[in-house]
Amino acid sequence: MIPYVIRFRLTLAALALVLWALPGVAQHQFALGDQDFLLDNKPVQLIAGEMHYARIPYQYWKDRLHKAKAMGLNTVAVYCFWNMHEPEKGKFVFTGNEDVARFVKLAQEEGLWVILRPGPYVCAEWEFGGYPWWLLKEKDMQVRSQDPRFLAACNAYLQQLGKQLAPLQVTKGGPILMVQVENEYGSFGKDTTYEGKIEQMIRQAGFDVPLFTADGDWLFQNAALPGVLPGANGETNVEKLKELVNKYHDGKGPYFIPEYYPGWLDHWGENFQKVGTEHVAKQVDDILKTGVSINFYMFHGGTNFGFMNGANYSKEHPIQPDITSYDYDAPLSEAGVCTDKYLALRQVIMKYLPAGTKLPPVPENPVFIQVPAFHLDEVAPLFDNLPKAVSNATPLNMEALNQGYGLVLYRTTLAQAADGLLKINGLRDYALVFINGKRIGILDRRLNQDSLQIQAAANDRLDILVENMGRINYGHELVNNLKGITGDVELDGQALTGWKMYSLPFQDIKGVRFKKDLPAGNGPVLRKGSFTLTKAGDTFVDMRAWGKGFVWVNGHNLGRYWQIGPQQTLYLPGCWLNKGRNEIVVLEELDPQQSEIGMLDHPILDELRK
Repeated sequence: MIPYVIRFRLTLAALALVLWALPGVAQHQFALGDQDFLLDNKPVQLIAGEMHYARIPYQYWKDRLHKAKAMGLNTVAVYCFWNMHEPEKGKFVFTGNEDVARFVKLAQEEGLWVILRPGPYVCAEWEFGGYPWWLLKEKDMQVRSQDPRFLAACNAYLQQLGKQLAPLQVTKGGPILMVQVENEYGSFGKDTTYEGKIEQMIRQAGFDVPLFTADGDWLFQNAALPGVLPGANGETNVEKLKELVNKYHDGKGPYFIPEYYPGWLDHWGENFQKVGTEHVAKQVDDILKTGVSINFYMFHGGTNFGFMNGANYSKEHPIQPDITSYDYDAPLSEAGVCTDKYLALRQVIMKYLPAGTKLPPVPENPVFIQVPAFHLDEVAPLFDNLPKAVSNATPLNMEALNQGYGLVLYRTTLAQAADGLLKINGLRDYALVFINGKRIGILDRRLNQDSLQIQAAANDRLDILVENMGRINYGHELVNNLKGITGDVELDGQALTGWKMYSLPFQDIKGVRFKKDLPAGNGPVLRKGSFTLTKAGDTFVDMRAWGKGFVWVNGHNLGRYWQIGPQQTLYLPGCWLNKGRNEIVVLEELDPQQSEIGMLDHPILDELRK
């Protein structure tokens, strides 16, 4: 065993190589020592930060990676989202924002090593924990299990990912040092045979670097694999960490915290979570001085653009959808700002760099622009822009309609007059209820709402517009993730039949027919307008006056907004804007009369409304 002081000096020397020499210029060796990670046979302390390429416009990847380097990180950790790489079964995408190999190469150019976290399950507050929605089309198939259909789908994905990334391992001159097997499996099950099959697939995909698992410290007994390094998420007690790893890793290290939390996640209708800077800086200082390796989850969170936010659940709330922003109160903000937390952590990390070493200067923060309020003059009532219907005696869930995300309109004609309770069994997740085009109620799964009293005449038209608020990404409810209406709709205890269903996935908005006049009523609408810029720049769309829906700018889906907060603005990257004319479209579900919108030079993420 190397004495601690000598090991510490070697660690600093290795850090000098890691931080200031471009990895990948020559082949390196990375291995697990009895106490330390070994880079070229010398101890190295990994100081990593998590960021996700799918949450960052690819135009900003280099900027965010450079800011990681400037904070003092030597490694970047990254989840791969299966649902982004295989949006349709058998159709793989590794271009544009899904070009993960390019992201890894850019990390290497910045002098950063890479820890790869390919899943297939990742959690990450991401839609369905990264699983593609089409898995749910397979009747009775169990995700995250030894179901042969599920394992075959996992294997197909991992083999394709291996083609992209196995050539970028440290063993082949690339920056990838380690690969994670599954993710936090101990919080879900105890079937290490299943977990071992994922390990085998990763190896078969060409990954030959060291493997590790990541679980909470109390879950090691469910998920530790023979010969695979266990890492403890959220563990800040170094002695406890070492005791656990020794127990499940043949009495040896090295010691790694795959997720240290400098911030936390956020749900709609709940307070924005903040973690104090002084508290974080002290904990990190205490950890780094022991030589333990760490990964900041998150260093930079980014954004859940489009429909990609995930959801949690609790005893009180059957679903807790995550907000669009994944700012996470992280050191680097959602929009790439080096926060006070960033600067404080930089000062801590500098204490553990070789004597005389200087970090790159702190990069300048982006300059944000404002856009004065303007009107969206064109309007398209949603019910006037319906696709061809699918008919069925009973309601079909979203997946049965071959739809992954967005909304579904369920429509039927009442055979007789009614004055009673309308009950939607299995509402997933948010419903607007209409009689003859007039909204009469709102049902919110978060609040355990599935019923309301209605009065209707014979032959009245009943419409139920259901929004998928994001699939659960963590815990045992992961297996119950169908969307839309998943049961019967009852009126006075009798199941209604004769349904027409209209899929509204909003993969794009090209086919929407706009006009100038808005008909009377309170039905959902799409509104369109334009604004002109003399210079493009990052900004934040101000949605405080709006109700609930989605925003597209120049065809890019910025994500979901909701008046309840805490998020009241949507991040709009300047790389998606034009000098000159820009187009904006808003799908507004609650207030069709609202038409004015503007953009701010700062985000509002912590304004909660009742």
